[in-house]
Amino acid sequence: MKENLKSDGWIDVSIPITTGMAHWPDRPPVYVEHVLDRRRGDDADVSRLSLGVHTGTHVDAPRNFFRGAAGIDRMPLDATIGRARVIPISDRQAVHVDELEMNEIQSGERILLKTRNSPQAWQSKNFFEDFVYISTAAAKWLADRGVRTVGIDYLSVGAYLVRNGEAVHRALLGAGVWIIEGLDLTRVPPGPCELICLPLKILGGDGAPARVVLRPI
Repeated sequence: MKENLKSDGWIDVSIPITTGMAHWPDRPPVYVEHVLDRRRGDDADVSRLSLGVHTGTHVDAPRNFFRGAAGIDRMPLDATIGRARVIPISDRQAVHVDELEMNEIQSGERILLKTRNSPQAWQSKNFFEDFVYISTAAAKWLADRGVRTVGIDYLSVGAYLVRNGEAVHRALLGAGVWIIEGLDLTRVPPGPCELICLPLKILGGDGAPARVVLRPI
C-alpha cells in the first residue's frame, strides 16, 4: 500500500506510544503487546494496548477533577481545532503571570506553551520530575482571561515537585478551559498556527490520548 508522506507544512507534535514510555509515577504503565502475529502463522497482526488515558499526548476533560462535569466525549470540536498560538516561555521553572502578560493574550485564544520541556523532558523514557509547569497564579490568570484552550509540553499543566496540580487543573477546567498535555513543540516556531487535536471519544471519559498536529502560519 503506497503511503502519502506529503505533510503540507503540518508538524506532528504527538508523543509516540510505546511499551515502557514515561508516565506519571502513580498511573498505569504502558504496554503494547502483539497478540496475533503473521510471523507465527496468524492471519493478521493484531496488538493489545494497555495504558492510562492521561498518557503521552492527551486531553483533560472537566470530569477529571469535577464529579458530574463534561466527559471527553462532550468536548466541543472547536476547542482543539482552529487557529492557535505557540508562546515561548523563557523561565526554566514555571509559567508565570508576568511572562504571559507580555504576550497580550486575548479571550478565546488557544494557547500552546513552549518551554524547555521540548525536547529536554522527552529525551528519556524515565519520568522527568523537574519539568516546567504552570504556576497556580498563571492558571488563574489564563482562566480569568477567558482563553479557550491551554497546551503544555509535558505530562501535566501542574508541577510534580511543587504539587500544585489539583489547583492548576481546577482553575482551568473549572473555567471551561480545555487542557492539552504531553506535546512536543521542539520543531514548532513561536507564533500563530493551525491546530488539529482529536482525542479518542471515550464515553464519559476523564481524558483521552490524542493525535495533535500544527501548521505554522
